[in-house]
Amino acid sequence: MGGVRTTTEAYIPVGVLLAREEVRMGRWRVPRWSARGVVAGAAAGATRRLLRCDERSQEWLVGGLALRLYRDEAEGYWFNLSGERPRLFVVCRPESGGGMTPFLVTADGEEAAAYEEGGDQVFAVPMPPEVYRLVEDYVLTHFRPTPKRKRKRVD
Repeated sequence: MGGVRTTTEAYIPVGVLLAREEVRMGRWRVPRWSARGVVAGAAAGATRRLLRCDERSQEWLVGGLALRLYRDEAEGYWFNLSGERPRLFVVCRPESGGGMTPFLVTADGEEAAAYEEGGDQVFAVPMPPEVYRLVEDYVLTHFRPTPKRKRKRVD
């Protein structure tokens, strides 16, 4: 599994495990979508492969996505990695027929929150170890925290 790296950008092909379950709400059954995880190094190309199906649930592997890392978002990646449980954020849009399509995977929680505020569905999933190593290497190379300075008091 390898990612591609330029001087300021890195990316790794990923796939998303996307699930749909029917849940009861009163007398009705309604669909509930979730992302179960991210698979690093998934085959390129926008593919959707059904992995599991029964009366009330389905699970797909959706390929053709990439986790892209940018220098100006390195601080967000650093915050994510320094937390107890580093996450990837899968951003999806509803389809007209009731489906869900993932279109972005990011390691920056602030970017994910901006998409969520814009009406997109965001799912947080655990960051796979091989992705963690890539993001950690990227942060160590491109992020320099600004030292805190003491403010001078104005009398």
